[in-house]
Amino acid sequence: METIIKSEKATQWKKTEGNICSPSGFAAAGIQAGFKKSGKDLALILSRTLSSTASVYTQNAVKGAPLVITKEHSSNGLAQAIVCNSGNANTCNANGLEIAREACAIVGESLGILEENILVASTGVIGKPLSIDPFKNGIKELVESLNETSGDFAAEAILTTDTDIKQTAIQFELSETTATIGGISKGSGMIHPNMATMLGFITTDVAIAPDVLQQALKEVVMDTFNMISVDGDTSTNDMVTVLANGEAGNNEIQSDQDPDYKPFKEVLHEVCKELAIAIAEDGEGASTLITCNVLNATNEYKAKAIAKQVISSNLVKAAVYGRDANVGRLLCAIGYSGVDVDYRNIDIYMRSEDYRSVCVCEAGSIVSFDEDKAYDILGTDKLFIDIYLYEGQEQATAWGCDLTTEYVTINSAYRT
Repeated sequence: METIIKSEKATQWKKTEGNICSPSGFAAAGIQAGFKKSGKDLALILSRTLSSTASVYTQNAVKGAPLVITKEHSSNGLAQAIVCNSGNANTCNANGLEIAREACAIVGESLGILEENILVASTGVIGKPLSIDPFKNGIKELVESLNETSGDFAAEAILTTDTDIKQTAIQFELSETTATIGGISKGSGMIHPNMATMLGFITTDVAIAPDVLQQALKEVVMDTFNMISVDGDTSTNDMVTVLANGEAGNNEIQSDQDPDYKPFKEVLHEVCKELAIAIAEDGEGASTLITCNVLNATNEYKAKAIAKQVISSNLVKAAVYGRDANVGRLLCAIGYSGVDVDYRNIDIYMRSEDYRSVCVCEAGSIVSFDEDKAYDILGTDKLFIDIYLYEGQEQATAWGCDLTTEYVTINSAYRT
């Protein structure tokens, strides 16, 4: 069966080889300041002007100090810069709030802007004491390094166990002008967002009111970052933040009824989806990206619940790593997804990116299939699991990765 995934793409847009510096009026920097033993570990993103801002945060009850300060500083919907360190999460530290505030003050003084207009993020080891010294010692180099071509350095500086930078940019048309949305993200382990550590920083030159930007981001995150999982752990420091400086020159988008709102949200969704998939694909020790499509559901909530549960199941993930087409594990995950489903209607297909496929379940029963073909499909670096409920017209997609012995090795020695 050919899987048909509905697309609502209506806006004309063009993906570019860019990042957070692609929209007009943004600069970035990334340096080694000493938070980690090696590599870049301090990033700065700066808008030329004060910008509308919106953020979504982890639903973990234990929140990192930087998230608390960022919430305070962005309460008026405005910000101009983001500073982020990697290597230390600044979470569960006695002086964490003080350190986060002082970091903003140091950056603000160096840039000549109010510290209240600076957002702060951290990622790394939880509960490890954090000194202000790397901020103090690195700020001069960080600010001097700011330019419009260093987005990739900033993308590198926010990484922890990631194997590569994650960045994208898309140029698109609004009713009066051309605009751009760019983004960077990090995340490889502790990824099971409820909005791991997962961070996403997005910039755009679109003019949009802060409350409308918040609405768009919240809706988009539900279908993108919240639909990925690497290991089922939700971090204390998850955050996705957008800065929108308005330099594209469009009339400000002031409601979701504005004709420019839909194309803006559509491209924001695509940027977030690309960054989210990159996180799932780069899961710690992962060798296979798993995409689960749930189709013909009665409602979107049910489709999302099942798709997310399948890619979150450690037994499913381990089976993929072992190239074992274990249908029982798939049906089991569907069954405990928390939604009502008649398993007797379910068909399940496994397929590769080039559409080689094998039906492993029909009408809720495991069927005879070509084990060798299934083994080959499971051995590809991109596996698709298509689940047909035959109840309605709604669908959803979630992304995850296999669970490998390398994941255990990485996380058993993380602090060392």
